[in-house]
Amino acid sequence: MFVTCWSVKGGAGTTVVAAALATSLARHHAASGGALLVDLAGDVPAVLGLPDPRDPGLTGWTRASAEVAGDALARLELSVGSHLALLPRGTGAPGPAARHSVLAGLLAADARPVVVDAGVVGHDSPHLPLVAEASRSLLVTRACYLGLRRALDAPVRPSGVVLVAEPGRSLGLDDVEHVVGAPVVAQVPVDPAVARAVDAGILVRRLPRTLHRSLRRAA
Repeated sequence: MFVTCWSVKGGAGTTVVAAALATSLARHHAASGGALLVDLAGDVPAVLGLPDPRDPGLTGWTRASAEVAGDALARLELSVGSHLALLPRGTGAPGPAARHSVLAGLLAADARPVVVDAGVVGHDSPHLPLVAEASRSLLVTRACYLGLRRALDAPVRPSGVVLVAEPGRSLGLDDVEHVVGAPVVAQVPVDPAVARAVDAGILVRRLPRTLHRSLRRAA
C-alpha cells in the first residue's frame, strides 16, 4: 500500500492527515512491520512533536546520482513511535522529478504500508511522480472556493479526496466531488482535540478518535 497525501493550497491540513493515517496504519499492521511515513513537505517532525532531524534526508538522496543504492533509504529512517518509521525531508532543495520517480518505485515495493506527505503539489513540483504513481492519491482540501478553484488546475486527478469539514461553509461534499472529479473518501471535522494533540506533540501517541474514525476508509 502506497498512499500519497497532497494539496493544491497551503493550510489544508495535509501533514496532519498524513501523520494520522500513517499512525493508524502502523497500529493496524504492527505484527507485520508497522508503517512508513515519508516527509516531503518538511512539517512532519513538528506535527509529531519531534526536533527537526539533521541531514542526511530525502532531499539529499534525491539530489544524489543514480549510483546511490536504493537501500540507502533504509539508513535514513527514524523510529518515531510504536511501529512507525519516518523518512525525514532533510534540508536544501529537492532533486529532479526523475529521482522522485525512482523514489516512488522503491516506496511502492516496500512491504509496509507507506504514507507520503507531499505537501502542496503543482505542475512544476518535483514531487509530482509520488502523486501520479501512488496506489492511492489523496487530495486533502477544505470546501473553500479558492482551494477548489486551484483543484480544477491540479496536475493530476486524485483517486480520492479527504475533505476537512468546517462548519458554516456554503460549499459541501457534492460540490467538492463535482469540481475535483473524485469521491470524498473521508471527512475530517475540524476538532479542537486535534489541534491540542498537535500543539502538545502527542499526535502519534494519542491519536484523537475523530481522526482515527474519519480516516478508516481513506487508505
